[in-house]
Amino acid sequence: MHEHTVRVRTASGVVEGFTRDGVHRWRSIPYAKAPVGPLRYRAPVPVQPWSGVRHCHGFGPCAPQQRMYTLLAPGKYQPTSEDCLTLNVVAPAGSDTETHAGPDSGPLPVMVFIHGGGYLLGSSATPIYDGASLARRGCVYVSVNYRLGPLGCLELSSLSTPDHPIDDNLFLRDLVMALRWVRENAAAFGGDPDNVTIFGESAGAHAVATLLATPDAAGLFARAIAQSPSSGMTRSADIAEQYAQRFARTLGAGESDAAEVLMRTRPADLVRALEQLIVEGQREMLGAFAIGPTYDTDYLPVNPAQAMADGEAHRVPLIVGTNADEGKLFTRFLKLLPTTEPAIERLFSQAEPGVRERILAAYPGYPKPSACVRLGGDFIFASAMWQIAEAHGRHAPTYVYRFDYATRALHLSGLGATHAMELLAVFDVYRSRYGKLLAAGIDSRTAGRVSDDVQKRWLAFAADGIPGEDWPLYDNDERAVMVLDKRRRVEHDPHAERREVWKTFEFAQ
Repeated sequence: MHEHTVRVRTASGVVEGFTRDGVHRWRSIPYAKAPVGPLRYRAPVPVQPWSGVRHCHGFGPCAPQQRMYTLLAPGKYQPTSEDCLTLNVVAPAGSDTETHAGPDSGPLPVMVFIHGGGYLLGSSATPIYDGASLARRGCVYVSVNYRLGPLGCLELSSLSTPDHPIDDNLFLRDLVMALRWVRENAAAFGGDPDNVTIFGESAGAHAVATLLATPDAAGLFARAIAQSPSSGMTRSADIAEQYAQRFARTLGAGESDAAEVLMRTRPADLVRALEQLIVEGQREMLGAFAIGPTYDTDYLPVNPAQAMADGEAHRVPLIVGTNADEGKLFTRFLKLLPTTEPAIERLFSQAEPGVRERILAAYPGYPKPSACVRLGGDFIFASAMWQIAEAHGRHAPTYVYRFDYATRALHLSGLGATHAMELLAVFDVYRSRYGKLLAAGIDSRTAGRVSDDVQKRWLAFAADGIPGEDWPLYDNDERAVMVLDKRRRVEHDPHAERREVWKTFEFAQ
C-alpha cells in the first residue's frame, strides 16, 4: 500500500498526516487546550500554538467512558483521557492543500460529523466513521471528539463555587469551539469555510438539533443533517440541578465541598457514579435523561424545540429522518428504550389521563412484542423527528427521510433497518471488509446502489442545500417523506396517526 506524508499549516502550527487510498488523513489534531487540572469543567480554551511539526498519523484518546465502549477492533481498545478535544480531517488526495482548492473548481464543501452514543460513549476514531468514501466523492470530512458523560454532558454548573467555577453545557461549547477551528482552518485543507454542513446520528443528531438553537454557533455552519435525533435528552436547569445534587451525593460529597470533590475525583470513578445516577433516574422516573444539553442556562437560554418553533433557531436548510425499525436494536443492546409492556406501562403511569389510551390506539396489536418495539422506537426517535421537522420546516427548508433498507442478513438477525443502520449507507460501509459480511452475494449490488444514492444526496445537500430534485420539501400540509430503500419513493405523511398521538405526550424536562 503506497503511503506518503502530507503537511498543512494550520493557525496553530504545522500538522503532518498521511496519504492512503486516494485521501489525505490527519488524526487527532487538537482544537482546544486539554481540559485538565484547573480547566476541568471549564469552557474550552483555544489550543496553544506549537513550533515544528505535529505528527497526526494516529488516533489519540477518546473521552473517559466505560472500557467496553472503546473497542476499535477485536481485542483492541482505544485509550481514554480527559485530554480528548481533538478532531480528524480527511480530504481527497486530488485537493491541493497548498493552493487551497479542490481538484476541479475551487474549495470543497466541508462535512463535520458528530458521533452518537447517548452522550455517554463513543469516539470519532470508530472505524465506521472513517469518512474516506465521502471525501473521495468531493468534500473535506471532519470528525470530532467532545467531552462525554460526567465530564461534559452532565450539567453540574449549579455546583459552581468561586474557588471551583463550573461552566454549563461543556460538550456544546466543545462542539462550537471545533466549528470555530473548522472556520479558521478549512481552507488550508482545501475546504470552503463558508460552506460547512454539520451532521450527526442519534445523540450526535440531537447535538446537531441543539446547535441549531445555540446562539454562539450562529454563522459557523450553512446546513445541518440530523439522523435519528432523540427525545427526552434535553432538560431545564431546574431538573439538571436535582441531578447534580444526586450526583454529588453519589460521590459522597455535601453541598459545601461538591465542586472540590468533582475536581479531584478520578475520571473512572466519575464514570461509575454516572452509571448509578442513570439507573436511579430511570427507576425513579426522574424525568429527562440525566445527560445532554440543559436550557435556561448562560450558553443555551431557550429549549431548542421551542426556539425552532418560534423561528429563533438558525434558519439553515435541514435534513432530518429516522429508520424503519429504530426500536429493534434496543431489544438486544443498551436496553434504554421502553420496548416491553412493563416498561411502556411505567412510562404512561405519570401521563395525563387519556394519553395512554390515545397513544396505544395508534399501535394495533399492543401489547404484542412487535407493537411494543414500534412504540418504543417512536417514543424516542420518531417523535423527535416529527417535532423538529414541523417546527424547523415552518421557517427554513427542511427535508425528511425514512431509511428502510436492510440486507437479508440484517432481516434474518431480527434487526432490519434498525437504529444506526443508515450509517452503513452514509459511510459506504457495505463495501468495506466488515460490511461485505452483511451484504453477501445478491445483496452486495443493492447495498452498493443504496449507499451511492444516500451519499450522492448527502453530498449534493452539502454542496448547495438540495438533496436531489426528486426530494420535495417537507411542509405541514403535504408532509413529504423520502423513503430510502431498494426502490426509493416519496410518501406523504406516512404513519399520520402515530405522528399525531405523540403530540399529546409531554416529555418531562
